[in-house]
Amino acid sequence: MSFSDPIGDMLTRIRNGQMARKSAIRTPASKFRASVLEVLKREGYIRDYHDDSNERGHPEIVIELKYYEGTPVISTIKRVSKPGRRVYSKIGDLGKVANGLGISVLSTPRGVLSDAEARAENVGGEVLCEVF
Repeated sequence: MSFSDPIGDMLTRIRNGQMARKSAIRTPASKFRASVLEVLKREGYIRDYHDDSNERGHPEIVIELKYYEGTPVISTIKRVSKPGRRVYSKIGDLGKVANGLGISVLSTPRGVLSDAEARAENVGGEVLCEVF
């Protein structure tokens, strides 16, 4: 199965899994998805993720969702740059998400970084999503 927007698909699976109060969800595996999940894990929005395979032997990533007192840690997860409209930002033009309480995930020349990490590295890039 091919997707036109694999990151958007993964974010939707996370959003739907948390609405259904799932403890873990599965998504097709790729290095790019794993790097986005690594940023979410470092920032404390998901518990963990690991590689697995489904019953047909296709590689998948299992994402362990995180809850605090029964409510999802992620209240909003929104795709910014889409296949039909790519959004790039200089680090000086990048705004704060929810007055600094959320993060933006960027794809930069130095890898996938959160907005705080990109500011520390002084590098801009494609704004993949915003998480709060």
